[in-house]
Amino acid sequence: MKIPTRFSPLRSAFLVLFLLALAYAAWHFLAADNAPQYKLDNIETGPITAAVSATGTLNPVVSVQVGSQVSGQIKEIFADFNSPVKTGQLIARIDPETYRQRVIQAQADAEAARANLAMQRAEVARVEANWLDAQRNDARKQSLLEKNFISAADRDTAQTALSAAAASLKLARAQVQGSIAQVRQREALLAQAQVDLGRTEIRSPVDGVVVKRSVDTGQTVAASLQAPELFIIAKNLKDMQVETAVDEADVGRIQPGQDVSFTVDAFPGQHFSGKVTQVRKAATIVSNVVSYVVVVSAANPDLILLPGMTANVRIVTAHKDNALKVANAALRFRPANQKGAKTGENRDKKPAKGTSNAVPPAPTIPDKKPGIPGHLWVLDKDGNPQAVDVRLGLSDGSMTEILGSRLTAGSQVITGMQSAGKTGQAKAMAGPRMF
Repeated sequence: MKIPTRFSPLRSAFLVLFLLALAYAAWHFLAADNAPQYKLDNIETGPITAAVSATGTLNPVVSVQVGSQVSGQIKEIFADFNSPVKTGQLIARIDPETYRQRVIQAQADAEAARANLAMQRAEVARVEANWLDAQRNDARKQSLLEKNFISAADRDTAQTALSAAAASLKLARAQVQGSIAQVRQREALLAQAQVDLGRTEIRSPVDGVVVKRSVDTGQTVAASLQAPELFIIAKNLKDMQVETAVDEADVGRIQPGQDVSFTVDAFPGQHFSGKVTQVRKAATIVSNVVSYVVVVSAANPDLILLPGMTANVRIVTAHKDNALKVANAALRFRPANQKGAKTGENRDKKPAKGTSNAVPPAPTIPDKKPGIPGHLWVLDKDGNPQAVDVRLGLSDGSMTEILGSRLTAGSQVITGMQSAGKTGQAKAMAGPRMF
């Protein structure tokens, strides 16, 4: 067999074209493999609800703490946990013997004061009689002096006796006024002792249910600067309220009257409804975190909600039925090689050091358009990401409303990068290198 030593020109041209085609195919494959792959999502229309989530504690709307204004030993208890009570119903009694003896003593003091008053009034009557006698004696002395039957000295003695009788009368009347005041004082002390005796009977101030009992029979309570707690009575467990702690970043969106839904761990899967009734202005600061208490009213007709339960609250702040919305992942996307290219991030950079004639940045004009400014990224006709300015409205945590943009429902936006491209798949199929 004869081996050719040279290639013909035609065969050489075909070989060169084949090698060029093979090189182009390899370059095209590698370029396509290295091109970034994007995740796309469509803009859609539909309902969107903005809400604030928080946790709170269920409490009765009116919860009355029943205490004692007097000290003593608990003698009897007539109400227990979960006992329904009526207004004025006797629920406990403190040993009344000490206060009963005080009443007896006050009664005796009042009677003694009244007897003293009677004596003072009798003394006034006697002094008045002496004063009248002195007046008559003075009149007789004056008549006899005019007839020169007595001397002037006798007349002066009668006048002195009259003046002394008048002074004694004034003193007796003053003593009567003092005795009257003393009687009133003793009667007041008697009334106070009777009030303290009545306070040994602990009665319910409202209609409701006893949710807490803090004392037992035989226990001694001491009422000093603060009344000791004996019972806590919930006025009406059919009307409950949830006191939630809302972060300061969300409290500006909450207004009285907004709808609320919440769940409790005791009944998973069951949703309860309510309304915001109050946004308290007093701030609560815990570990440098500022929050505000929002009160939510909740009906409890079946009495299944109990005081102290933890409620997971969702407060609806706004709702739209037909909104243009996009996934929040599209708003978080930033191309790695085009970060800040069309968002104005480098617009107001500071001038370099040593530059004396640097032009100051233009004053910022307040943006009065509705919504919050933002931008989305779309693919242009060459497959490159391009930023589109939008205005953002409501957000439910996963979707955000678009207020102003040239994008419409069905437009595709970039939400992220593909986790694995063709190169990764090819390398996975090829296996490890052996050399």
